[in-house]
Amino acid sequence: MIRGLYTSAMGMAVQMSSLDVVANNLANANTNGFRNATAVQQSFPDMLMLSLNSVPNNPIHRVHPVGGTGHGVVVSNISVNFAQGPFENTGGDLDVALSGDGFFSVETILPSGEAVQMFTRNGAFTVNTDRHLINFNGDRILNTDGTPILLPDGEIVIEANGVIRVNGDILTTLGIVNFEDPSLLRQHGYNLFAQNNAEIIPFTGSVEQGYLERSNVNVVREMVQMINISRAYELNQRMVGIADQTLGQAVNEIARR
Repeated sequence: MIRGLYTSAMGMAVQMSSLDVVANNLANANTNGFRNATAVQQSFPDMLMLSLNSVPNNPIHRVHPVGGTGHGVVVSNISVNFAQGPFENTGGDLDVALSGDGFFSVETILPSGEAVQMFTRNGAFTVNTDRHLINFNGDRILNTDGTPILLPDGEIVIEANGVIRVNGDILTTLGIVNFEDPSLLRQHGYNLFAQNNAEIIPFTGSVEQGYLERSNVNVVREMVQMINISRAYELNQRMVGIADQTLGQAVNEIARR
């Protein structure tokens, strides 16, 4: 009874974590370049149940296996889906989308004040008062040398290879990279990814000026997943109540006999 109580409680905790992931996906359904995630569940190894009369290494009372029982599940990982999202034509000079695998390099400031390089698929750029090219969060966009990009006034053209021209003259090139295994990237928040242990490889896609990549979240799928999670949570909640009731009867009634 105690094991069933804890197993169901663990199931409720897992469904809560899964619901948080789905809710975050739905909240970012309209966020440019957002990548939906999935909570990966993993079960604990099964434990072999033995007969109460079994005594290991005893030739008289041999070990009699009864069967196996699980210990519940946990969320082992948050898997990010890096499939490309649909493009939206905005016509903006500073709106760019990446066709193919790859990420823009940005310089973000941590709460400690340290400036670090991170990566994003969100190409909705603008310029600040210092004429730095920035994203919606104010992070400065980097070029291939890892230097923040300064944009002078003029007609801006961003070519398919990431080269930025101002009034026809080459200014710099967007710092766009790809990774051998994007699953190693660590989500940082604000639609950014930290490199972690992912190996950088050259970007082989193309840059589309005047377009933005939308989120790859499938709203209908996420709503169905939310309903399934809610039902699983309710079922585990019901099992907790049944186990608690059974345990209460064992304590209050069996103990009297």
